[in-house]
Amino acid sequence: MPNPLLSLNLCSSFLMQGAVMEGVSGRHDFYIGLGLALSSSIFIGGSFILKKKGLLKLASRGSIRAGQGGHAYLREWLWWAGLLSMGVGEAANFAAYAFAPATLVTPLGALSVLVSAVLSSYFLNEHLNVHGKIGCILSVLGSTVMVIHAPQGEEVSSLESMAEKLKDPGFIAFAVCVLVSSILLIFVAGPRYGRSNVLVYVLVCSAIGSLSVSCVKGLGITLKELFAGKQVLKEPLGWILLICLVICISVQINYLNKALDIFNTSVVTPIYYVLFTTAVMTCSAILFKEWQHMVLHNIIGTISGFLTIVSGIFLLHAFRDIPFTPDLLPLFLKQGRADLHTFRRGAEKHQSCLHQPLLGPEDIHNGSQSVEEEGESV
Repeated sequence: MPNPLLSLNLCSSFLMQGAVMEGVSGRHDFYIGLGLALSSSIFIGGSFILKKKGLLKLASRGSIRAGQGGHAYLREWLWWAGLLSMGVGEAANFAAYAFAPATLVTPLGALSVLVSAVLSSYFLNEHLNVHGKIGCILSVLGSTVMVIHAPQGEEVSSLESMAEKLKDPGFIAFAVCVLVSSILLIFVAGPRYGRSNVLVYVLVCSAIGSLSVSCVKGLGITLKELFAGKQVLKEPLGWILLICLVICISVQINYLNKALDIFNTSVVTPIYYVLFTTAVMTCSAILFKEWQHMVLHNIIGTISGFLTIVSGIFLLHAFRDIPFTPDLLPLFLKQGRADLHTFRRGAEKHQSCLHQPLLGPEDIHNGSQSVEEEGESV
């Protein structure tokens, strides 16, 4: 006669072993996703340097510049190396979403800005002032804090579970709010305030971007199962996610170009990073329930790390044109009150100019054409 107590103990041991194996597998996937996200930032940040070096090399030869409609860069191997580096970085970033939570992968994209800033100071002789160096340090510290406290378990590991998550009423309500608000911003707020308020077009990019990241994560899981030998190509969900991703990215690129065409890059970039990352983290919390099993100190740590990265990105972009170096610090400290008042007034005037449109209404059409030409060259 079988012993019920022995059977119960065997079942308990099997369940414990399964839970341990699942935890080990989850941490293994987490570190794979983390490595892919970090390598993505390195490749993407380095790609800008390689492309810029190639374009400068062509300019020194007297070739027609890309901004003037020239295509000589197609014969420059450095430009192609930069394009290849960007492709590898984007592929690594795409794959990272299949292994690690979007709450971790998306904020780490800011490291590509840091890599680009540091490499440009060494290889392009571009000046990195004190504010930029402090911003780089803050970005690294914030990223480290996020890695330590970010959710490490995956709530969605298969296409079937992804389909169930998409049916959740909370996510459906979130998606409807995103679409309705984006339509209102595009057709109502855009014509009235798009040229005077930087938030209009950036909000469209950020809101739609949160949906595109969800599509990327779903497609990453699809490819992960495909490589595992599962018949996922017959599932309609993968193709639906691909179509939605193409539409979302098209909208993002269109309205991000409009924002960059009208406003200063140093204003658009940090605002876009903050709003886009916040939207992605909100969408991930609703769709993938990544924050559901996190303890309070990890939630606080994740948010603190994100805010630290935001501070670093702000310092890196907002003050990049100010020629402030450590050897000038004693000079600033010795300034009299009158000089400091004059300096403050000049800084306030410069800051107000950054929030004004760079182009008048009659120049928007011509400016858009020039941006499109430069976009095609890169």
